[in-house]
Amino acid sequence: MKPEELRSKLGGVISFPVTPFHPDLSLDLDGLRKNLRALLAHPVCAVVAPAGTGEMFALSPAEHLQVVETTVAEVGGKVPVLTAVGINTPLAVEQARLSAKAGVDGILGFPPYYPGANEAGLFDYYSAIGAATPLGLIVYSRDWVNPSPAGVERISRIPNLIAWKDGQGDIRRYAQIIARLGDRLHWIGGAGDDLVPGYYSLGIRTYTSSIANVSPRMSLELHEKAAAGDSAGLSKLMSGYVLPLYEFRARQRGYEVTVMKEMMMMLGMAGGPVRPPLARMRPDEIEELKRFTEKWRSWV
Repeated sequence: MKPEELRSKLGGVISFPVTPFHPDLSLDLDGLRKNLRALLAHPVCAVVAPAGTGEMFALSPAEHLQVVETTVAEVGGKVPVLTAVGINTPLAVEQARLSAKAGVDGILGFPPYYPGANEAGLFDYYSAIGAATPLGLIVYSRDWVNPSPAGVERISRIPNLIAWKDGQGDIRRYAQIIARLGDRLHWIGGAGDDLVPGYYSLGIRTYTSSIANVSPRMSLELHEKAAAGDSAGLSKLMSGYVLPLYEFRARQRGYEVTVMKEMMMMLGMAGGPVRPPLARMRPDEIEELKRFTEKWRSWV
C-alpha cells in the first residue's frame, strides 16, 4: 500500500491487539487469530501488531515477525495492518524490512532506547526507519520522544512520513504542533480512549484504542459521538465506562496491559499473562475486576 493510500484509510478507530501468551509465556498464536476474528467483525480502520499494548518490547525479533505474519494472514487485506518498530536503529530497520516482506501496509516508529536524544538525533533515527521501506511511516510521540513544534516540522521532511501519533496527552502542545504543520501530516490521538474528548476538540478524527480489545463497539461509539459533537452521549460513556477503567489501569505501572488482558479472559477472549517486567494483578484485584467487568458484557 502506498503511503498516501494508507493515510486516506486512517479515519476512525485504530486497534492495538494484545499479544496472547500461554501460561508458560510462549506465544498463543491461535488465541491471537481468535481475537482478530472477533475484532474484524467491527469496522475498525486499521490494526497495529505488535505494539505497546501487544507487549512489543517483550518480544524477540523472531516472535515479533510471527505476530506480524499471523496478523497479516488473519486480517487478509480487510483493513491495513501496521507494525511497531523501535528500540535501536539497526533493530528497527530490520523489523521494518522483515515486516514489509511479510505484507504489512505501514510502519509505526516507537521511541529509541536512549531517553536523552536531541531533536537532531531523533530526526536521524526516524529517517533511517523511513528509508528502510517504501511504506508509510507514523511516528509515535510517547515517553521521552516529545519534540517541539519545530522539531516535528523537521521530522515531517521524511518523505514517507504520513502521520503523527500523540502519546503525551498534552493537548496544548499538540494544538501548537497541529497549528504549525496544518495538513502536512495526519493527526492521531494516541494517549488513550479517555482523551477522545480532548483530541476531537482539536479536529482530530482518528484515535488508537486499547478498549477495542474488549469492546470494539465501545471504541467506535466513542469515535462516532465525539465526531458528531454529541457531548452528552460522549460524557455518559466516559463517566460510566472509560474513566473508571482508566482509573483502574492507573493503579500500577504496566496495568494498562495487565488489566486489559484480564478483562479479555473474563469475557472469553485470549489474553494470558503479561511478560516481566509488567506486573500481574493481585488476587483481590482480580476479584474486584470481575465485578467491574460485568458492566461491560452488554458492550461485547
